[in-house]
Amino acid sequence: MNVRTAIGGLLLVAALLTGWLALHHRDKAPVAEGEDATKDYVLHDFQIVALDEQGKESTTLRAPLLERARSDETMTLTTPVFLLPDQDGNHWEMRGDSGWVSAKGDQLKLIGNVSGDSPKVPGVVPTTFRTDHLDVFPNENRARTDARVTMTRPGLSQTGVGFEADMKTRQYKLLSQVKTRYEPNAAR
Repeated sequence: MNVRTAIGGLLLVAALLTGWLALHHRDKAPVAEGEDATKDYVLHDFQIVALDEQGKESTTLRAPLLERARSDETMTLTTPVFLLPDQDGNHWEMRGDSGWVSAKGDQLKLIGNVSGDSPKVPGVVPTTFRTDHLDVFPNENRARTDARVTMTRPGLSQTGVGFEADMKTRQYKLLSQVKTRYEPNAAR
């Protein structure tokens, strides 16, 4: 046996062993030192535009931090901003201290100091609401909460417990303990 054949044989064995090890360990994602093994991935300072079944924007998400859980594929967010288009393509802006997104992306939760602001365009009455937490269903263009809500429009301030909104049609309702304050001079 010559030296070339021996080296070739050793290289073949090494290649087969490397291939077997790669196949054997391919499902085991490496975890960097100090990295949390419960997370699939982490995004920093990002923007994601989600499309509906017709290929139109259903939600845009911006946040400084997103972490996706490996176990249930849900995502947690730090200070998220969700932009939800109305029927004219103008965006409602919703913010919170933190957020959560379901695995399928069909439910969003905003938690802590939640604010919602109507599109800032001519022809849309400026409307804001503030609450402690809010569930958003982007595929249905709905938002709701069972918490106390303060809603304002020029000349009108309302508070209540429980809130439902249709973002496409810009219709909303407070569900209970509703108090309304009308200031006609402020509406001008």
